[in-house]
Formats: sequence, structure tokens, C-alpha cells
Amino acid sequence: MESTIFAQLSLVIAVVAVVSIVMKLLRQPLIVGYILTGILVGPSFLHLIQDKETFEGFSKIGIALLLFIIGMGLNLDIIRKLGKTVLTVASLEIGAMMILGYLVSIAIGLSSMDALFIGVALTFSSTIIIVKVLNDKREQTRLYGQICIGILLVEDIAATIALLVLSTSNSSGGGFSPLQLGELAVKGIALAGALALVSTKLLPRLSKFIASSQELLFLFAIAWGFGVATLFAMAGFSLEVGALFAGVSLAGLPYAQEIAARLKPLRDFFVVVFFIVLGEALELHNLGQALLPAIALSLVVILFKPLMVMTGLGFLGYTKRTSFKAGLPIAQISEFSLILIVLAQSYGLVSAQTSAIVTLVAIITIGATTYLMHYDDELYAGLENRLRLFERRVVREESKSSADYPIVLFGYHKGGQEFAKVFREMHRRFIVVDYNPEIIEQLERQRVSFMYGDATDPELLQELNINKAKLIVSVIIDFPTNLSLLKRVTQESPNAIFICHADTFEEANELYQNGATYIMMPYLIGSEKIGNFLKRTNLNKEDFDSYRDRHLTQLESQIQAGQR
Repeated sequence: MESTIFAQLSLVIAVVAVVSIVMKLLRQPLIVGYILTGILVGPSFLHLIQDKETFEGFSKIGIALLLFIIGMGLNLDIIRKLGKTVLTVASLEIGAMMILGYLVSIAIGLSSMDALFIGVALTFSSTIIIVKVLNDKREQTRLYGQICIGILLVEDIAATIALLVLSTSNSSGGGFSPLQLGELAVKGIALAGALALVSTKLLPRLSKFIASSQELLFLFAIAWGFGVATLFAMAGFSLEVGALFAGVSLAGLPYAQEIAARLKPLRDFFVVVFFIVLGEALELHNLGQALLPAIALSLVVILFKPLMVMTGLGFLGYTKRTSFKAGLPIAQISEFSLILIVLAQSYGLVSAQTSAIVTLVAIITIGATTYLMHYDDELYAGLENRLRLFERRVVREESKSSADYPIVLFGYHKGGQEFAKVFREMHRRFIVVDYNPEIIEQLERQRVSFMYGDATDPELLQELNINKAKLIVSVIIDFPTNLSLLKRVTQESPNAIFICHADTFEEANELYQNGATYIMMPYLIGSEKIGNFLKRTNLNKEDFDSYRDRHLTQLESQIQAGQR
């Protein structure tokens, strides 16, 4: 009897939860557990997934959300600067792997046609798996992370062209026309140009209105990401390419970080479903005869794909560490490789054995790369001296992240302006975090570094690198928010100074007990300040008038600053 999609999803999630617990206890990467779950619930074992089309739809949502969020975090200036580097290295890697894959396939006894398709299949790497691991390690914004993502983008475009060539050649029977490739290029340029126009001219004018409601901001982000990804898919590109471009088009908005933070829980669920579907789709029958050829080709992928990337980056002057950490994640083949081979087999161009070999190579390389990326720092430490071969004498150093601020100010409206003024007078770098779109616009006009978001959002605090801050000041008047923020700060940066607001003695006492450095109680501070003034003036009315005028001038200047 067929079960409902709800029952199927519930059973699959229950299995993945159990497998994830086991993987966690064994200190193994959870991605491997997700893929193993897919194999377990697939036709080879439990056969729990009956509505494959729905699950595949869920997995596409995961792909779109992951690449959309990554796109919003990409630095457009770095992307422009890395364009030549990425194209050069990706071209070297793709060309070398096609040749090596073809030669090794011929050497192990495969036909020329089988060898050709295997050579092409080995050039692609799984964007979603690599990006997921980079994101989990918070390395997607590092130089090597952005180079790696750039190479993956080029590979995805190459995969799109390869699939287009295969499908049109088979359907037309007369081969692939260069005109079709030209049409694809024109569509891509047109879509990218339209996105650039909308994101620079229209969206900045609408952003304040959209951000005025958190629900509207959330819905707009999903509609934009899915809509742009769908347009690219309809034009003939991959879903990954479209989702990534959708994110990049929003990267310049002041609310991009808040959008990403709100979408991440949704992304995490659907990405898990993607890996389950990937594992479920792996055909495990008839793998016995394919084992030895698959091992040989897996070694080629694991060893030579990173080698090509490191060679290219080393020649262009990058450090051996950047080259190593950009090249290591590429050591796998992707879901595009499986799609290409399955499609070629359905057209009668390759044998069933070739399909089994590529499936096994995918299992081996995806599993291996997950571990390699998990322990890349340890691997680099062990191989550092031997990697000098891939580094020129004059190298390009990775610039320090500009996102590390010694002072973080939460809230700007009620008292935050005075703190910002003091920090400027001290000539200290600081960043303001606020949730009010109007305040964000004011900060943008005043060229004050800011981040739009919720002080209780752990993702936002990670992006802020709160563990590197020396002073954290919160003028937020909400006690639970200050307490939550304080607990996170004391955990991440126990030596930092933490100053915040409290309304009652009980709140102040609890904040002090949890490690606050100083608590601001407005009526106490105001009473203390006016008391000291009374002592100095000896009840002189003229002194009070002068004090009142200064206070009024200060208030008017703050009101005017908020209106500009």
C-alpha cells in the first residue's frame, strides 16, 4: 500500500536523525550520514521513498536556497578581481581532467566513446556539497573559498553546455549547432544584464519598504531567489547558476545579511533532503565488475583535480595555502556527472558498465572529499613543506578580513549616537547593529559601518566575529535580548568588555551575575548626573538655563541627524 508523502518524509527524517546521531557519536561528517541515509531508504534496502518526484522537488529547493544564500555573501569586488584567475584555473583543470580521464579509461579497456564520456564526467565537481561544507566551516568568504566557488560556477556552465550538446545532438540527429550555443550565451548576457539593472536601480528604492516587515522581507527573498533561478533554468542554465546569480544580485543591499540569516533554517532542512535524494539515486547493483576501474578513476580525480588547481594558482602567484585549500574541495565528481552518463546510456552511447563505474566513482570521491575538507587544516600542516613546489617566490597574500571590528554597538537610536560619537573621537573602528530600516538608511548616509539584523541571531553574531571584539555596547532596552547577547559574548569572548541597559535592579543584578562589565540604568545615571550638577551650581537658575540650552541644542542636532 502506498503511503502519503507526509508519512514517507516522516520516516525518512526519522532514519536520517538516527544515522546522524550515530555519525555524531563516531565524530564523522554529517554529510556522509545523509548520503548513507539515502542509500538505506532507497530501492536497494528499505525502499521508503515512493514519491520520487516530490522528493526531487524538495532537493531542488535545497539547492536553490543554499546557492542563493552563498551568492548574497559573495564580495562583488573580489569576484571581479578573480574573474581572470578563475577562468584560467578552471580551463586548465577541465582540459587536463578530460585528457587524463580519457587516457585512463582507454588504458583499463573501455571503448573510445565510453572513455570520452568518462573524461567529460570527471571534469565536474558537486557545487552543492562543496558549498555546504565551506558554509559549515564559514569559509565561503575567504579568498580560497571564493576562488573555489568561482571554479565551480565555470564547471556548472560547462556542464550545462555538455548536457545541451548531448540532448540536442541526439534529438536532431544532425549534431550540435554552434548557433544554439550562441543563443545560450545571449540569454545568459541578457539575464545577467537585467539582474544588474534591477538590483542597482530598482531594488535599492524598494528595500526600505520591503524591510519594514520581517514577513515581507522573508517572502520577497524566497520569491526573488526561486524566481531568478527558474528564469535561468528556463533559459537553459542549471538551477545552481540561477540561484547563485539571484543571491549575488542582492549582495549589495543593506538587508542581505538579515535575509540570509532568516533563510538558513529553511535551507538546512531542504539541503538534508537533497543529500538523501542523492544517496537514494545511486544505483548499487552490478557494481562488482566496476570496482577496480572505479578505484583507478577515483584516484585520478582525488589526486589530479586538486593538483591542476594548485598548479594554476601557484603559477598565478597565490600562496601554497590558498592554492591547497581552493584545490582540495574539487577532488570529486558531481550529480551532473551522473546525469550526463545516465542520459548518454539512455541514448545508447555508453554501456551499463560505464554507468556503474561513474556511479561508484561518485560514491568514492564524494565520501573522500567530505573527509578531506573536514580535515584540510591538518592535511595542510602535514604537507606544508612539500607544497612549496606550488608557490612562487612572489605571492599574493590574502588580505585581512575587514569584518573584524574591535567595538560592536547594538542599537543606535536611544543613546547609541552618543557612543558612536565617542568611538569616532577615539579613532576606533566600530560597527553598529540595528533592526530598524530607517536607522540603517541614516547610518548609510553617515557612512557608518553597520549590519542589519537581530542581536539574538547566532548566525549574525558569527558573521560579526564577535569573539574578536574587545568592547560590546548594547543600548537595546529589551532585557531578554541583552541577557541572550551577554551569554553569547561571555561564551565567545570572555575577556571582552560588555556594557548594556537595564530598567530594574533585579535585571541589573542578573546581568551582573552573568558577567556584564557595567549596566546602564538611565534614571540612576540621570539622577546622579543632575545631583552632581546641583552640588556645583548651588541652585543658581542661570546655570540651569545654560545647561538647559546646551541640552536642547544637543537634542535638536540628534533629531536633525535622524531626518537627513
